[in-house]
Amino acid sequence: MSYDVDLFVIGGGSGGVRAARIAAGYGASVMIAEEFRMGGTCVIRGCVPKKLYVYASRFADDFADAAGFGWTIPEKPVLHWPTLVAAKEKEISRLSQIYANNLGKAGVQIVETRAEIIDAHTVQLKSDGRRISAGKILVATGGTPALEPKVPGVEHTITSNEIFDLAEFPKRLLVIGGGYIAVEFASVFARLGSQVALAFRGENILRGFDEDLREGLRVELTHAGIAIHAATLPIALEKRADGLAVTFSDGEQRVFDQVLVATGRIPHTRGLGLENAGVELDHVGAIKVDAFSRTNVDSIFAVGDVTNRVNLTPVAIREGHAFADTQFGGKENVVVHTDIPTAVFTTPEIGTVGMTEAESRRIFDVVDIYEASFRPMKATLSGRPEKTLMKIIVDGVTDQVLGVHILGHEAGEMAQLLGIVVRLKATKADFDATMAVHPTAAEELVTMRTRQARYEREPQIAGPGSAAEL
Repeated sequence: MSYDVDLFVIGGGSGGVRAARIAAGYGASVMIAEEFRMGGTCVIRGCVPKKLYVYASRFADDFADAAGFGWTIPEKPVLHWPTLVAAKEKEISRLSQIYANNLGKAGVQIVETRAEIIDAHTVQLKSDGRRISAGKILVATGGTPALEPKVPGVEHTITSNEIFDLAEFPKRLLVIGGGYIAVEFASVFARLGSQVALAFRGENILRGFDEDLREGLRVELTHAGIAIHAATLPIALEKRADGLAVTFSDGEQRVFDQVLVATGRIPHTRGLGLENAGVELDHVGAIKVDAFSRTNVDSIFAVGDVTNRVNLTPVAIREGHAFADTQFGGKENVVVHTDIPTAVFTTPEIGTVGMTEAESRRIFDVVDIYEASFRPMKATLSGRPEKTLMKIIVDGVTDQVLGVHILGHEAGEMAQLLGIVVRLKATKADFDATMAVHPTAAEELVTMRTRQARYEREPQIAGPGSAAEL
């Protein structure tokens, strides 16, 4: 059967753009639809603008620390919020145009409109009603913020979609959530000059991260002046002349200029017409796919956050590339979703790869823990009360490094390199045999020789009729 295009991609984010470019490079005719701006969440309202604001926020520490190094700052530095917003907008516009240019150079047709699936091989363009037939359809529409909890007045809150472009800088900011998006924005705006409160459902921040890093970062957020409200959520919000009055579950009431809801993201699958083709979704609305990003419909595929596998930009890019390799390049390519290095861009940062201590102790019989906690060299003159934490988790039987976790400056940069090391199954002996670079914080990773703890699982006693008897 003849189709208008070999591949139609819905969504111009990182995963969709990579898939489109690689497929076109293999000779496929490709069309991509994006209803907003090319670049997706990462470029437009995620990783890129967030990191730019992180850099902006850290100047506050630099100005304060300068005195310890002999510098005199004559006046208190003042942030001009509109300048930061404009500079951010200029950069993301530049990157968005690069995405579009690269697609054009690859021969990909771009349609700036929403596209909806009509059947297994047909999509309809909202702008002009055209129907495009495609041999294969790739859904790469990402995720969208979840407005939770559903309490009276929640319509007055903002999400990560809006916070980068506020007309006025919020002097009083409440962040709802305890995940990485919430703690990153809390850290950024506290340093930019907001009075920040952080409220979340659990007992601690960053569920799923290593416990020592969770606790260490919580202490650092407190040092930054952030008011932590654990196991506390708003139960009502009221818009008043002096701001948003928030009533918390513990009975306290406070007034804020803005309330940021950062309680997670959900797959952006509503209104795509997936039901028209019979594409299966899971309980949170994510598209169900196999290891090759195939749905239950032979001609329809999905990559990135819309599948809710590992919601990180580099993962979406790798999935998009693997899809194109497999479907148009004649070579099977499967993405391995384990030992993925990642970072939390708070100040200080978290960089992590591999298993946490809790995960490793559930799986391995013997687990060894190596830790270092120290004051970074810069803090010795600046006088800042901060600590760097590094933790290596080792299989006590094979000596293989199972995970490495860092809280400190440039932890994300270190995590990228450690991702290679963990993927290659390096041992603790390999770390010990590696020469240190002095003076650096990273040298502690190869000088931790004393084991801090060893955990051994008790042998399981097989009962009558157990598998051990068979």
